[in-house]
Amino acid sequence: MKTIITSALCSSLLLVAGCNTTEETNTANPTMQKTALASGIEKANMDLSVRPQDNFYKYINGGWLKANEIPGDKTSIGSFYDLRDKADDDVKAIIEELAATKNLKNGSDEQKVADLFRSYMNSEQRDALGIKPIQDILDVIGNIENKDQLASFFAKYQAMGINNPLGFYIGIDAKDSSRYATHIWQYGLGLPDRDYYFNEAERFVKLRSGYLTHIENMYKLAGFNNGQAAAKTIMDLETQLAKHHWTRVETRNSEKRYNKFAVADLSSLTDKFNWQAYLAAQGVAGEKDIIINQPDFIKGFGDIFADTSLEDWKTYLTFHTLSNFASYLSQDMVSENFDFFSRQLSGRKEQRPLWKRGVAVVNNNLGEVIGKVYVGRHFTPQAKERMSVLVENLRSAYGQSINELEWMSEKTQQAAQVKLAAFTPKIGYPDKWEDYSALTIKGDDLVGNIIRSRTVSNDKELEKLGGPIRKWEWGMTPQTVNAYYSPTRNEIVFPAAILQPPFFNMAADDAVNYGGIGAVIGHEMGHGFDDQGSKYDAEGNLRNWWSEEDLAEFAKRTKSLVDQYQGYQVFDDLHVNGELTLGENIGDLSGVTIAYKAYKASLNGKEAPVIDGLTGDQRFFMGYAQIWRSKMVEKTLRNRVATDPHSPGEFRALGSLSNMNEFYQAFDVKEGDAMYLPPEKRVKIW
Repeated sequence: MKTIITSALCSSLLLVAGCNTTEETNTANPTMQKTALASGIEKANMDLSVRPQDNFYKYINGGWLKANEIPGDKTSIGSFYDLRDKADDDVKAIIEELAATKNLKNGSDEQKVADLFRSYMNSEQRDALGIKPIQDILDVIGNIENKDQLASFFAKYQAMGINNPLGFYIGIDAKDSSRYATHIWQYGLGLPDRDYYFNEAERFVKLRSGYLTHIENMYKLAGFNNGQAAAKTIMDLETQLAKHHWTRVETRNSEKRYNKFAVADLSSLTDKFNWQAYLAAQGVAGEKDIIINQPDFIKGFGDIFADTSLEDWKTYLTFHTLSNFASYLSQDMVSENFDFFSRQLSGRKEQRPLWKRGVAVVNNNLGEVIGKVYVGRHFTPQAKERMSVLVENLRSAYGQSINELEWMSEKTQQAAQVKLAAFTPKIGYPDKWEDYSALTIKGDDLVGNIIRSRTVSNDKELEKLGGPIRKWEWGMTPQTVNAYYSPTRNEIVFPAAILQPPFFNMAADDAVNYGGIGAVIGHEMGHGFDDQGSKYDAEGNLRNWWSEEDLAEFAKRTKSLVDQYQGYQVFDDLHVNGELTLGENIGDLSGVTIAYKAYKASLNGKEAPVIDGLTGDQRFFMGYAQIWRSKMVEKTLRNRVATDPHSPGEFRALGSLSNMNEFYQAFDVKEGDAMYLPPEKRVKIW
């Protein structure tokens, strides 16, 4: 359930106060004093036919947008995706080197990496086995005799990756960040979101029809009868569940989502489900309380659980078992799964190469084993040192900005400063690596490897209960191209793989780095002060530290940002959801604002050099715009707008810069230009 934990508790980029000066940076990196630094601006990607005052994103990235087509095996390309491709290539080289090594010691990390990759790549064996690797699970489903056993199955087999309506996970208690607690999140749908079951637009009607056919096809491939009837049963059941799901906007609300129940009181939500059997099978029978993220859903689920026949539930679980393991079974299963979820739903024309899928499997199951080698090869101490300087410069600039806020009272400013000072930065890689010694990997047992990996991961989660917070733990591997903020840990995390051009360029002048990775750092810091992160204190507890007046003014300013982004049209019939994307939009605006302030401070009062005919301010804003370079197929972009809390890349660039007076000055933006906002409509939060 790691994906649930991440979406519920962390904000990702895709997530000791004091200023270190440029002089200190140069002392730490003496070679930088002797080498002329590049601008870091990718001029070949620009479109000079577009005025920067009208669409700065297309001015910076328009040439690239025109010159590049999305390959058939992808749904998106751009700066993030280029780095992900590079990370895949780097990881592949590590894996293949290990896989080619003979006589690896059984049980060693090297053996596990090599054999997991081999087991995935052996498509011939997977074809020969068909659904045999999951037959034992299907037999257990077939032998469920009553609803109490059904409740136990939900719990026990979720650890193996089989969907059910209750998304159980272990996470930090948001109102007591010194302890881990059990949680339940609404779950159980096969389509991406509740609205996919109800929207009557042609696209959604077609997808629902395709989903029905997909279920029927999966049944046929598994050798089961009555696929058409099964498809109808599953669609009807999921539609009932979807009616009780909270919307994406509702699930963003941290306070509304925090509902702690004594285990003995769960029957007040529903007495139609055997909670004792469920929690015992989860291995948490001794826990006294549990946090229910969406209690309305649990009430609805209870009625559905009681009213749905045991046979229909078994049909639902049979399909989701096939679906959850399809990627590890025979090619006909893989192809059918791809056809619906990738081709029909996301617009991908062809499957990714087998090796790329194999790399993903290794990353997902042995990520930190690979990460340790990856860091040694691709992340230098100098990069970590320079990044650490940038983080502290951003922290200092954020503190200065808080003190200068005219709309915030001194008492609230002081509380914000305490929280800022308590931020824990994590850069590059963990100080303590994950231990995989309990995991057995076999070269001829792919599904068994996946089940054992998921089970070991689940056991590690259960071990957290009653213990201290594992502050060394990371939510991403070093080879992940992303970043995140965790409100309950009050930490900002930057994996090694994102610390490369165009985000972070060791050979470039500071301007582009502050516009790139500086804005990323500021973005993650900004999540600590966005509309939800600002509800958590310095210790990571969900507690109000605002005055009533300051909170009202904050809400007024964030509402203006909602309205601004709501006006951005992605397609003629689709606009950005300003409420869903609010937290990320605050992060973007805060990030680039604070990064600019930090960049100016780093100059120590001196004028920035002109490089390639560009001023420092111009390079800063150009560096910011080029990190959002991206292109997506229409189906994927529509899915993203419906489900992703991030705005599309173009509007991440345009929205933030349209609010910055310094951008107007750097590029002479005036009234009548497309990017112009009247001064009174420019949003200033942090």
